[in-house]
Amino acid sequence: MKTWDVIVIGAGIIGLSLALELRKNGARVLLVERGEPGREASHAAGGMLADCTIETPAALQPLATASARMYPEFVRDLQIDSGLNVDLRDHGTILIASADHLRQHPEFACSHPLPAPLDELEPSLAPQVLPAFYLSERSVDPRRLVAAALAAAKRHGVDISSGETVTTLMPANGSVAGVTTPKTSFHAPTVVNCAGAWAGQIAPHAFPTRPVKGQMLALLSPSHESLNHELLKHVIRTPEIYLIPRSDGRIVVGTTVEEAGFDKRTDIDAIQRLHQAAIAAVPDLRDAKIHESWAGLRPGTPDALPILGATRTPGYYVATGHFRDGILLAPITARVMAQFIAGQKPDHDLTPFSPARFSA
Repeated sequence: MKTWDVIVIGAGIIGLSLALELRKNGARVLLVERGEPGREASHAAGGMLADCTIETPAALQPLATASARMYPEFVRDLQIDSGLNVDLRDHGTILIASADHLRQHPEFACSHPLPAPLDELEPSLAPQVLPAFYLSERSVDPRRLVAAALAAAKRHGVDISSGETVTTLMPANGSVAGVTTPKTSFHAPTVVNCAGAWAGQIAPHAFPTRPVKGQMLALLSPSHESLNHELLKHVIRTPEIYLIPRSDGRIVVGTTVEEAGFDKRTDIDAIQRLHQAAIAAVPDLRDAKIHESWAGLRPGTPDALPILGATRTPGYYVATGHFRDGILLAPITARVMAQFIAGQKPDHDLTPFSPARFSA
């Protein structure tokens, strides 16, 4: 009977990154994925590495900032290990801030000025009534990121079982001994639940995660060879939408935030609203073709913070509930959870994210 040191449930970017970190630390790791690796929330994400103080919960800010700083090295290692290009962009973000944002964070205007007039930074952007600010943020193509993480995990010897839905933990003397699926069982003395919106469905612990639907689309940027530049260079965030340029000419437009259960169907009216909002922000997009539309299920929690740490069952850990920040938080989550599992003091205090906060 084959056994492993650690079983990671869920092969999204959180599970993949953690499995890779554990494997590099010498653990024998099995990833168990209910569907196809990387095809749920990670596949649907926009890829903004946004650690902006006016949009990030205060308790999450240290992790968000640390993870954003880790990204160049994180991506470099993945690209070396996988041989794949991840498309990490470093052009920054133009934030069109709402009046509410500025009222709540009056210091923000002074600390994030535009480096040049807005019409010089982004000539295609429509004139703005609200103030604009510059954020030194990166963006990444999540699908390329997941592909690279999956290839790197395989190269380093992480075992992967796809199409296996974990239903329960396998107990032994009050501790965890593995996991059970409808078809089989897998054995390990340590299990980490990284199952995203499905994390609460694995007995016996009902973590309060829920799916939060987000619909998005990708536009194919119209030809601008005569201008000798991309239609958009920066990520654009307005109170209504965001626009994320990719290096291959696509512009990702998002997103809705819907409490719709596990429904991943797109709605034509919602997609058209996003499309029209994109055209209002960048009028030249009226000539852009819709390349793709999709919906994903973010793992939400009652307090909008991730769930990270040990459960009351010895050997059983959880790393889920990252909501809209799973791509951003992947490297820091992998590091602190690997430290925690190894019995080391994590680089960051995980107390605010402990699953124990929901015990009552």
